[in-house]
Amino acid sequence: MKIAIGADHGGYRLKDELVPIIEALGHEIEDVGCDCEQSVDYPDYALPVCEMVASGKADRGILICGTGIGMSIAANKYPGIRCALVHDIFSAKATREHNDTNVLAMGERVIGPGVAGEIVKVWLETPFSNAGRHAGRIDKVMQLEKRFSIHP
Repeated sequence: MKIAIGADHGGYRLKDELVPIIEALGHEIEDVGCDCEQSVDYPDYALPVCEMVASGKADRGILICGTGIGMSIAANKYPGIRCALVHDIFSAKATREHNDTNVLAMGERVIGPGVAGEIVKVWLETPFSNAGRHAGRIDKVMQLEKRFSIHP
């Protein structure tokens, strides 16, 4: 898979630790930045990741900031994105199986690189269950997105 990854100043160190892990799993990385501890705005890094995922230029996206909260909020504003903020392995698996998430958000100040690496591995390897009840719920969420979107 092609994975788009982005982080702000609060998450770039964890991003840099995750890139070789993702590549070792056999995935291609598109790193949109940032690469510094100088304060930057997380939406500026969430946007290109979400654009790549929504357009099909990337299969999935990973976003990292200090807590993961800002990135997940920004990502879920983008049409077609289902982003989950995850800090444990059980949630990483469940959000893929039940919610077919296409973007993962994490917080560098919340978890360490060991746990983050395991989360990414599980999240990338877990398929969507495609069970009727889960597919129906996702369809309802996507209908809400269409209903409340200002863009036709």
